[in-house]
Amino acid sequence: MSTAAPESAPAADQPDPTASAVSLEARDGRQTGLKAIFGGGGDVSTLRVLIVLALIWAIFAIANDRFLTAGNLTNLTLQVAATGTISVGVVLVLLLGEIDLSVGAVSGVAGAVVGVLSVQHEWNGWLAILAALAVGACIGLLQGSIVTWLGIPSFVITLAGLLTWQGVQLKVLGEAGTINMADPTITNLANTFLAEGLSWIVALAAIALFVGGTMLSRRRRAAAELELEPFIRTVVRLASVSIAILVAVYVVNQDRGVPVSLCILIALVLIVDTVVRRTRYGRHVLAAGGNEEATRRAGIPTRRVKTIVFVLASTLAAAGGILAASRLLAVNQSSGTGDVLLLAIAGPVIAGVSLFGGRGSVWAALLGALVIGSISNGMDLLAFESSVKFIVTGCVLAGAVILDALARKRRMAHGRG
Repeated sequence: MSTAAPESAPAADQPDPTASAVSLEARDGRQTGLKAIFGGGGDVSTLRVLIVLALIWAIFAIANDRFLTAGNLTNLTLQVAATGTISVGVVLVLLLGEIDLSVGAVSGVAGAVVGVLSVQHEWNGWLAILAALAVGACIGLLQGSIVTWLGIPSFVITLAGLLTWQGVQLKVLGEAGTINMADPTITNLANTFLAEGLSWIVALAAIALFVGGTMLSRRRRAAAELELEPFIRTVVRLASVSIAILVAVYVVNQDRGVPVSLCILIALVLIVDTVVRRTRYGRHVLAAGGNEEATRRAGIPTRRVKTIVFVLASTLAAAGGILAASRLLAVNQSSGTGDVLLLAIAGPVIAGVSLFGGRGSVWAALLGALVIGSISNGMDLLAFESSVKFIVTGCVLAGAVILDALARKRRMAHGRG
């Protein structure tokens, strides 16, 4: 965790953590097969997560013939959009080796702010949304500053935040307790679907971007004389993702179409993933998560890096709260509570983001949300009790954490940290 020691100038005998982050990215680039589909990172590989997801779908499809219907899969995408958006910010915090236990409560506060401003104060929908996002950013700035500048463990501060922001949410809602959303600007976020023709255009554009980005990355690696994966594996990877996108669009088009909220989630994942893997700031985040002391000695402003991450995490949590309120057409005293925090953190960990920092992919937010959402959705269809759902989800999370710890021990045994 962070310390309050002053940041020193670069030391000549210290390794450059940014270079280490680049080296990590280079290793990820050499990953083979489907393991590298979403940019790799983490010991629970993308391939393994996809296999687990396929097994989950197969089990629930056998147990209930409605699970793989177009209507239920569309509902699944709607369910994971809000949680996945929160998880994107959680991934950033986990990459630092920190934790944010307040994201669920922050999402509830944001939903309450949107509801009160748009309904009770009759604000324009977009202004209410921007105000809620600003509240989330301010919360992240406050918590991040306390963690980084006072050296207090993030676990303690965000646990206090969880309690504090739940109280703030109740205060904002006041005696009403429940506020029903009416502004179409807000409600349409999670209740609008792309027309069939537009869905196919978006799908083809996504495939074109993925293929173009992959080939551009391959060309850059070749120009830098870095090792390249066999071309046939690149072709198989591109074909697999392209087919998956086309099949997914075909299935949801049999029901209501591609949800706008899912497009928002994927866009956020793409943006944050690009920041983490392609920018200097992203390399600083990975470096700080891998070895904060070496990063600080190299002259990188770790305090600022970490504070910005907490700001981004809380802002994305607020965005998730807005999407949740939009989907339910209401916000109440239980918004952001229950299993929201558990699911938001469990998803990325299950999908391979290390709790020890420095390892993982932003795409884990989407994959993890699908895994957790599929388990929850399947158990709902089978009418499982809430107690069983919590037990199963907790066991899955515990298993993922154990795998992460064992993988870390293997890396340390081989001198890879």
